[in-house]
Amino acid sequence: MTRCIATWFYSGLAPRAPGTFGSLAALPFAYILHMLGQWWWLGIAAIIVFFIGWWATAMETKGKDDHDPSEIVIDEVAGQWIALIPVSFAASYHPDFPFSHGELLIYSLIAFALFRLFDIAKPFPVSWADNKDTAFGVMMDDVLAGIMAAICIVALFRIQDMF
Repeated sequence: MTRCIATWFYSGLAPRAPGTFGSLAALPFAYILHMLGQWWWLGIAAIIVFFIGWWATAMETKGKDDHDPSEIVIDEVAGQWIALIPVSFAASYHPDFPFSHGELLIYSLIAFALFRLFDIAKPFPVSWADNKDTAFGVMMDDVLAGIMAAICIVALFRIQDMF
């Protein structure tokens, strides 16, 4: 069971770019949460996935030398959902953003790309968390990458508000 959770339904077992596949596999679930009606459902789900992922990662890496094997992608799911929170919020409530499904998809892909950029490049503080040899560090670096991507999405919306 922990393997299924840690690999996000085995999406992390992709032969190449498992983190990207894990992030992609998070998108349909985020869309479902968004369509159920409330942007904050993504936030609650991200918190739940963070704690479940922390536990599953600890179980999957217990007694192993590699504290962050590439097939563990539950951390990408939490980070990706955090990156998508402003998109869901804007699509639901922002008076200047009556999003169509196409616009929701475009902004979701931008959030996806920004999250992957920060997750791969690992700027500070993402790099700080990534250097922790613990399951918490595995989860936290993606949470921080998600927060950085979410901040960029909010900035993008603010820039659009100016024009």
